[in-house]
Amino acid sequence: MSDLQHTPLHATHLALNARMVDFGGWDMPVNYGSQIDEHHAVRTDAGMFDVSHMRVVDFTGDKAREFFKYAIANNVDKLTVPGKALYSCLLNPEGGVIDDLIVYYFADDNYRVVVNAGTAEKDIAWFGHLNAEGGFGLTITPRRDFAIVAVQGPNAREKVWQVLPETRDATAELKPFNAVQFPVSSFGEVMLARTGYTGEDGFEIVVPATQVAAFWNALIAQGVKPAGLGARDTLRLEAGMNLYGQDMDDTVSPLDAGLAWTVDLTNPDRAFVGRSALEANGSKARFVGLILQKENGRAGGVLRAHQKVVTADGEGEITSGTFSPSMQESIAFARVPASVKPGDKVHVVIRDKKLPASVVKLPFVRNGKVLAAL
Repeated sequence: MSDLQHTPLHATHLALNARMVDFGGWDMPVNYGSQIDEHHAVRTDAGMFDVSHMRVVDFTGDKAREFFKYAIANNVDKLTVPGKALYSCLLNPEGGVIDDLIVYYFADDNYRVVVNAGTAEKDIAWFGHLNAEGGFGLTITPRRDFAIVAVQGPNAREKVWQVLPETRDATAELKPFNAVQFPVSSFGEVMLARTGYTGEDGFEIVVPATQVAAFWNALIAQGVKPAGLGARDTLRLEAGMNLYGQDMDDTVSPLDAGLAWTVDLTNPDRAFVGRSALEANGSKARFVGLILQKENGRAGGVLRAHQKVVTADGEGEITSGTFSPSMQESIAFARVPASVKPGDKVHVVIRDKKLPASVVKLPFVRNGKVLAAL
């Protein structure tokens, strides 16, 4: 256990009797008691996650916009208002996904990126390589002095405002995928982004690492329920949100991972890394949702990653699967032959049995409402 990395909230999790697990080299809470209760708290009220294992990286320099136009698959020219954010994939020259990330624009010479924990060092090294290769001259600064707390749920923003009252006016009209940086008397300089990974409203809040434990405890005092990685996974899967390393990786094109919407090919002159490979290879598979059908009111198993999917046009594979607390159904993402479409019936091999499943359009659940049905 001693060689695992710890977030600034590690001692706080232990004090809350969290069950800790090794998550990509980090000692992280999987739950604080009932994973189901934590899931429902986010869907119906407000829950929060320590996501400080993710890395904040700041980019400064006169050529920052040109750099990101080259480095990522989505187009930062969409970012014209300070605080606006963009979800994108970072690709290798073969068109595989190095990581999925969020880019925040604050000024033409000032951008912030939040990258995944397990890929942070790889991402930073790749950004550094592209910066040097292209002669962009940017200063790239990983910010280990920051922690991140995600507060999610229909009552999340109201409860954050109880803890950070100075931010209410600045964020009350904040649209999704926008952020503000704000000095607050209690916790110093914070960044509130109206983003998340649950399919519910809320904020992802960047706080000085030295202040995050006090911030976390203040949120608990307002009735925000701590939630662990277990609920985070069921929530994101219901919401149709990919997990790096399961639903895509360095060998998978975003076009085959349900992420074509994060790739901007509209400007033929923007030669971003991986573009030529994407255009040459196109999409070879379809990324869909599956719901396991019940027989006599019972499902014959639970959908899990790497289970084989049998279709009329060939085989596919589940990339992520779980039992949905909101739907009371077994659900999954799967990469299947391109001809498979929502409404089709397929079979999933579970313990050597072929069990029927329905193909549905993602997401399964958003904003507390079930959207997908058998």
